[in-house]
Amino acid sequence: MAASTSAGQTRTKDTSSASVLSKEQDSDVFPGELQDYVVDFLETEVLSDLKSLKHVGYLLDKLKKENIELEEQVLSVSDSVPPKVFAALSAAEEARCSLEDLMQREQVISDELQQHLQKAQPYMDNFGQALNQVDIIERHMKYLRCLQYIEELSSAVQQCLMTNSVWEAIKAVDNMAALVAGLNESRCSHLQNFLRETLHFWHKIIKDRLASDFEKVLTQLHWPILSPPAQSLTPTANSQEIHSQLEVLVSQLLALQTSDDIISQSPSASRSDAPSASPQSQAPPLCLPIQIMLLPLSRRFRYHFYGNRQTNSLSKPEWYLTQVLMWMTYSSTFLEEKIQPILDRASATIKARVELCRGLLSLVQDKVAVDASRLLYDDGLFCHLVEEVLQFEKELRTQQLYPAALPGLLHLLLDDAVLQKWLTMEKKMAVEKVDAMLSAEGAWTSQYKDISDMDELKAPDCAETFMTLLQVITDRYRALPCPSAQLKFLELQRELVDDFRIRLTQVMKEESRCPMGVRYCAILNAVNYISTILGDWEDNVFFLQLQQTAVSLGEEAVLGNLGVMEIGRLASLEGSLFEGLLALLDRLKADMMGRLLDGIMREISEKAKPYCQDRWLSLPSQQDQSIMSLSSSACPMMLCVRDRLLNLHQVLSVTLFQLAWQGLAERLDNFLYQDVILSNHFSDGGAAQLHFDMTRNLFPLFGHYCKRPENFFKHVKEACIILCLNVGSAILLRDLLKESEEETGDWKSGDPSPESALNELGVYCLASCDVLILLNLRASWPGQ
Repeated sequence: MAASTSAGQTRTKDTSSASVLSKEQDSDVFPGELQDYVVDFLETEVLSDLKSLKHVGYLLDKLKKENIELEEQVLSVSDSVPPKVFAALSAAEEARCSLEDLMQREQVISDELQQHLQKAQPYMDNFGQALNQVDIIERHMKYLRCLQYIEELSSAVQQCLMTNSVWEAIKAVDNMAALVAGLNESRCSHLQNFLRETLHFWHKIIKDRLASDFEKVLTQLHWPILSPPAQSLTPTANSQEIHSQLEVLVSQLLALQTSDDIISQSPSASRSDAPSASPQSQAPPLCLPIQIMLLPLSRRFRYHFYGNRQTNSLSKPEWYLTQVLMWMTYSSTFLEEKIQPILDRASATIKARVELCRGLLSLVQDKVAVDASRLLYDDGLFCHLVEEVLQFEKELRTQQLYPAALPGLLHLLLDDAVLQKWLTMEKKMAVEKVDAMLSAEGAWTSQYKDISDMDELKAPDCAETFMTLLQVITDRYRALPCPSAQLKFLELQRELVDDFRIRLTQVMKEESRCPMGVRYCAILNAVNYISTILGDWEDNVFFLQLQQTAVSLGEEAVLGNLGVMEIGRLASLEGSLFEGLLALLDRLKADMMGRLLDGIMREISEKAKPYCQDRWLSLPSQQDQSIMSLSSSACPMMLCVRDRLLNLHQVLSVTLFQLAWQGLAERLDNFLYQDVILSNHFSDGGAAQLHFDMTRNLFPLFGHYCKRPENFFKHVKEACIILCLNVGSAILLRDLLKESEEETGDWKSGDPSPESALNELGVYCLASCDVLILLNLRASWPGQ
């Protein structure tokens, strides 16, 4: 019994130990955690009586049951897994066998195929050679058929020309031209050259025949028209026949246009008989009828304006430019009445007058390009050429109504060398003109000084001439087709404005010793005039477009070192390209206005010294005087103020004079308040005299320029109100203001505030402390 008990205890201990060890292995329990687990297990299973063994049997039975359950689970899993594994292995084995069978069959078929290919290779080689021979023969047949077709077309053209069947000949030539277009991708260069030469041969024959007939008809119609067309009173007898021939020939030449265009695109084609097209132009070639009509004009142009002729003069580009414009004008009626209806009936989308202008322009473009390159080192002749080209372009667009989409002559001025020379000459001539303007005798006088309606800005002649110079520069480059080139001229204008501002500043400093002089005021008018014009340019559509272009292109020369915020303001049109210049001009204007007013105030303060030292305290009261009159000591000051206002009104512009008299009123108000009122004590008579001098004499001097001049003398006006209060009101006001200084709390209900009391008296500008000071300046207090 003891042995069994001991064995049971041992078995229980081993089982518990095994359980604990398994727990440690399964859950990776640390030593400290293992001890805690054992303690918990014992407390749970054995309870608190560790020496009692009554629970050991129960634990043993429990562990046996758990062991049996675990064995059953293992056996059930082991029983179910082998059938599944066996099935998977069987399927894999079947797949392997099938794959081996397929690989064996593939090898057999591959061997059979290789044997078949080896047997068929000789046949394939023979068959390939036959196919190559067939392909070569087929290409040779096509080549021969193409040659035969060309010969047939050539024979057809020859036969048609022999029978005078021009329309059929033109049709055959068109078929030949279509064949040329079809062979463009071919590598048969010899065939292409032969076809082009054949086309050129027959095209030239047909074109020469039609051109000869066309020129005869044009001669009968008195073409070219080199003088103003005269109205024919009696039409010629065969005019109807001539017009019929004209329509037929023009229609036939139009039908020949396709082949003519193909020939003109050939690198080896020679077009010496037709005017060369502008290299800058992207427009299609000229139509054949206009090409033929241009021939006599082209010959005349080259005869007169090339070679050693006297009419070919570099100093007279207006000769050939004017001549071309005259030809365009003289020919417009003939083209509109004779040629254009035929083109319309032929459904040709061509304007005869525009085509003739294009042809004549090609002559002028070549001539201008040559002359411009030869005149780069002659400043005078180069400037003259540019002026004439700009004038020609203007008349071409306005009088001849030449389409804006087609290039004229301005693109020739955009060549790098020509454009740089143009910019250099603009700057050089502008600087020379500014030097001449500033040194001229009447530079600082206005040419409209005797016309009041036109002299509001009173701009001196130098400033007006300078802005006219800038406007002329704008008119010259406005029509340029390149925005980046326009921006270069805009930057030049800004540079000229800044240079002129610096010159004005230098002259102003020389004249600042006499700021009330005529020249000083003229400089101030000049600054204001330039600022006004630039302000108008800010809202000009042309300059706004240039501003947007500068932002989009990122032109550093125009934008400078502006930051992202400034560039954003320019893009949103909140700022302008003239903003910096306007700021500098406004600063100069403010500085000059300050100097001017300081000079006037120095003179006024000198004249006002007796008035400041007048005996205000001993003046008799108003009741003792029968009539109030201006203080004698104030007369020099009043006369000075009047004279200066009249002088400023005569020499300053309207806007500047308004700023001047308002600034003078503000400074005079402060001067009188500080040096006259706050520096003296006043009796009732003195206060009344001051009030009379101000309201009846000083204020009316400014009343010529505004309705309520006293509003510009707020300190003086309100000080007079305080000084002229009757004694009772003055005492009440003084007590109220003193109480307001002593009390810091809220006002009692019903008591007026100091501000409301002052407002009732008409005092809005002066503070309570200032009013107390003024009240202390009164001498008429009870008991004094």
